[in-house]
Amino acid sequence: MHQTHDVFNQPAPLVDVNLFEGNLAMRDALKVHAPGLNLRPLEDLGALAGSATMQVHARLANVLGPQLRTHDRQGYRIDEVEFHPSYHILMAAAMKAGLHGSPWLDNTRNAHVLRAAGFMLFTELEPSMLCPISMTYAVTPALRANAAIHQEWSPGLGARAYDPALTLYKHKAGLTMGMGMTEKQGGSDVRANTTRAEPDGHDAWGARYRLTGHKWFFSAPMSDAFLVLAQTANGLSCFFLPRVLPEALSGSTTQGQHNALRIQRLKDKLGNKANASSEVEFEGALAWLVGEEGRGVPQILEMGTMTRLDCALGSSGLMRQALTQAIHHTRQRLAFGKALIEQPLMKNVLADLALESEAATALALRLARTFDQPDDPHEKAMARLLTPVAKFWICKRGAGFAQEAMECLGGNGYVEEGGEGVLARIYREMPVNSIWEGAGNIMALDLLRGLRKADAASALAQELKPALGQHAALDRMARSLPLRVEVMGSEVEARRLAQDVALAVQAALLAQSAPGFVFSAFCESRLGGAWGQTYGSLGSGVDFDAILRRALPA
Repeated sequence: MHQTHDVFNQPAPLVDVNLFEGNLAMRDALKVHAPGLNLRPLEDLGALAGSATMQVHARLANVLGPQLRTHDRQGYRIDEVEFHPSYHILMAAAMKAGLHGSPWLDNTRNAHVLRAAGFMLFTELEPSMLCPISMTYAVTPALRANAAIHQEWSPGLGARAYDPALTLYKHKAGLTMGMGMTEKQGGSDVRANTTRAEPDGHDAWGARYRLTGHKWFFSAPMSDAFLVLAQTANGLSCFFLPRVLPEALSGSTTQGQHNALRIQRLKDKLGNKANASSEVEFEGALAWLVGEEGRGVPQILEMGTMTRLDCALGSSGLMRQALTQAIHHTRQRLAFGKALIEQPLMKNVLADLALESEAATALALRLARTFDQPDDPHEKAMARLLTPVAKFWICKRGAGFAQEAMECLGGNGYVEEGGEGVLARIYREMPVNSIWEGAGNIMALDLLRGLRKADAASALAQELKPALGQHAALDRMARSLPLRVEVMGSEVEARRLAQDVALAVQAALLAQSAPGFVFSAFCESRLGGAWGQTYGSLGSGVDFDAILRRALPA
């Protein structure tokens, strides 16, 4: 072999770093939203999520994705999905960290904020397997409407143990749950669903039905049970559908009999490769009513509210990792005589991305805080207001953010190899949080519905009040928004309202948790008009160096 050249000016990979220790935006936001919080679990999780070992598992789980096995070698129908061992390692780590249902069993203060911060840190791996973790977290508020099932299943749903076996729930160390709403003909219009539910008697879990029909998007089909929608004589209703039937119906006290859920195929998606998203059919599958007949949509949306929180958290975590990779690369890469990060235009781009990331973190954690105080009238109103706003705005900003961060690495960012290859995965993953659990228009319409049901104008005014008098652009926005909220009647303007509410609340939050140079730069660019149409168009008066020092990874 002839040696043609030496390899140099290639940045070292970012491995074995503590993602929490270097995240000042998150640490300062937690001081506001959860003062006195024990940070040790986040420090431990930050070290784990930043480790080279877990980065390898995240890559392998995506590259060597799930495989559907509809039948065994003898020809029996089994409907099972096989995963690479790295997938199971990631699931076990997430559940051990309590990122699933454990906050509902935790009586300590700020349990949901702690879990939210951990979810964001774990998302930085871009492991693509957090969908069942999120749905297991989200199911509890909806499942409470069937007290018998909730009582039997909640200990397993909150257990910090992962058990992938497809067997009877009573014999498992930990349980996971999924959800199935959409069908081929309807998509987001779930009232167009045709899956039908026929009464099949009563038992210890309440009214039992047999479901016949299909679901077009059915994520994590190896979960232990699902909440699904089906039509009864009284309209669309919510049902609990287990993968393995209870022993009274299966005649077995060990493995149990599989329910009549047929996995037709797995989706070939743009991203989210490690997660098995499927198409399924129900052939008289047994399911139990949750809530009232005909009230399926509001019932299952109690679960949807929590998964929408996780969409905002997930996009925020991916933003942070994309920013981290961009900064890490540009600090080491030399171009035109100095490090890329020292080039004026690159400073502008990176500082702009840092502002966006910090604002997303602040808003996502603020939303999580509302679920730690469900009995507080203001927090309840803010949960109703901020859930669609945060889901809409943070997730909508994600894809463009990832593309800009990738461009900071040039061609290296477009290659899916090595540590920096996570940026390509992030870019492919970003759109999913915007699309799933209600795309942009659905979120904007949900905001309008929320404005009609709650005293949103006064709640918003109260939320913005602590930041008044600190920046003229925010003051102007704060004065105009409550009136716009009160008179908003047109769907045509709903997206703009969601955007402006998000920006105003982000600015108010940064006034509490961020240094003045971050707050002022955010207000001048996002609210004051000193901003262009792309990242990297901040005004010359911005303290770029200070913003970048704050955003540096550990």
